[in-house]
Amino acid sequence: MTRMTGWQAIVRGLEAEDVGPVFGLPGSPGQFYDQLYDSETLRSVLVRHETSGVFMAMAWARLTNRPAVAFGSPGPGVANLVPGVLEAFSGCTPMIVLGVRASTQTEGMGAFQETDQLGMMKPITKWAATIERTDRAQWYLRRAVSLATSGQPGPVYLEFPADLGTAEADFPDYELAPRDVRPAPDPEAIGRAADLVMSAQRPLIVCGGGAVLAGAGPALTALIDRHGIPFQTTPAGRGVVGESHPLACGLVGLYRTTFPRQLYEESDLLITVGSRMEEFQSGAFSFFPDGARFVQIDIEPFELGRNWLPDVAIQSDARLALEALDAALVERGYVADAARVVSVQERRAAAIEDAITDARAEALPLPGRAIVRAINEAFGVNTIMVKENGGADLWSYFWPYYQSFDANSVVPPAEQTAMGLGVCGAIAAKMARPDAQVVCTTGDGAFQMAMHELPTAVQERAPVTWVVLNDGAFGWPRWGQTHSHDGRYIATEFDPPVDVVAVAHASGCEGWRVSQPEELAELLTRARQANAEGKPVVIDVPVDQEDKHEEFLAFHHVRRKG
Repeated sequence: MTRMTGWQAIVRGLEAEDVGPVFGLPGSPGQFYDQLYDSETLRSVLVRHETSGVFMAMAWARLTNRPAVAFGSPGPGVANLVPGVLEAFSGCTPMIVLGVRASTQTEGMGAFQETDQLGMMKPITKWAATIERTDRAQWYLRRAVSLATSGQPGPVYLEFPADLGTAEADFPDYELAPRDVRPAPDPEAIGRAADLVMSAQRPLIVCGGGAVLAGAGPALTALIDRHGIPFQTTPAGRGVVGESHPLACGLVGLYRTTFPRQLYEESDLLITVGSRMEEFQSGAFSFFPDGARFVQIDIEPFELGRNWLPDVAIQSDARLALEALDAALVERGYVADAARVVSVQERRAAAIEDAITDARAEALPLPGRAIVRAINEAFGVNTIMVKENGGADLWSYFWPYYQSFDANSVVPPAEQTAMGLGVCGAIAAKMARPDAQVVCTTGDGAFQMAMHELPTAVQERAPVTWVVLNDGAFGWPRWGQTHSHDGRYIATEFDPPVDVVAVAHASGCEGWRVSQPEELAELLTRARQANAEGKPVVIDVPVDQEDKHEEFLAFHHVRRKG
């Protein structure tokens, strides 16, 4: 037994669990952060705002599949964690969120910064709890790690009352939590799914974020290579397999382009893996292929049949389900449709060539398609794309204008699409994968929500490139206003516009503005070199306000009709 404080026990447990960095802002020094001072393995990352810390923890967890830690001091500190925790909960991201509560001696008496923090966190976490006894700190931490990483992953929240976290107790050696527990599929359900594949002419697999979190990429690759089944992804599923794969056929829903839409609509069997197929992925739940059968694979039973009713529902870890389906098809003697494989690959190649031609631009403001295509060409392979979700930077979602060549090379926002996540997440992405290049595409609106973290990139020696697609406004709300209210718009324009290059320079980063179309490629190449030399870069690119893909317009037309 070792005598130590509650927070010391938490720190020792986090060290043993091999979690990621601690992102946050310290409060009272005796609460948690003083114990981090003596840690040899836990990295403390000082952010400029608590929400940024959760965004960074989310990006770290996405790329490492290890839970990172976010911390908030009492009251407003914990409240500032809420937008990021909401996003992490929506994205099923494993995370340990820590807070401090009012002392047990003064709870309910209006203590300084006292508020109902559990009430804030319970609706947006897998588990939220107050550590009620100092000597039970290890139990609470083990429970938190196990819940965050097992089944459908997600954030958990633990708080220590101020007096109990600094109180001492005797603790045994820390025992590791059971983690990454994954259910295997029902063999009978797998058999029925395999029978549907056997009878289908045009099966299609759609992978969501659950496939990425499960590490299902190798299993998916084996299945599609052996059986010739094309696959698409949601934004969260992007990166399950690199899009250089010859059967990678783009994204679904709002994020589709023409060939992916055609392939999706032609399918007669849809197999979704680890995706809710929520409103933007499913076209307001209206984009189901006519007459198709449906197999739904998800680790969380709550999601099965939540929107579309499956012919076969399989509650399982994505990797284990794909491995089992592959084996069942081999057992049944499934033979790939060679003619369909050739046709899909030819149409895919034609779509890529069309996008290259379509992305050419000779004047400012530049279309978004030209910008993301130029990023692809300048940075190439071994590049992590960290995304925002706005009217202009949405082009980084549109395959094949931007292609994520490698597996595990995308950090997207989740379904809440909290602005600023990508700007902050890029910093943590570089910390998690220092060997990779990191680029963030962001509109000027989202950039302004998180540009206070540029000094954090310098501080943490995280050289990334932010490409700001600048239309001088909150572009998506303005587009929605003008196209549904006879050209009227209000409260969306930035007047005067923010000089993002000046912000970059003031933060210790390089900053350049594109003033001629031909400068874009040159500046992206310079940015890549500057990153290699340890310097973060901001590139400001004026964009066409009305530049929208035709499928984006069609999606909103259907959505409005619905």
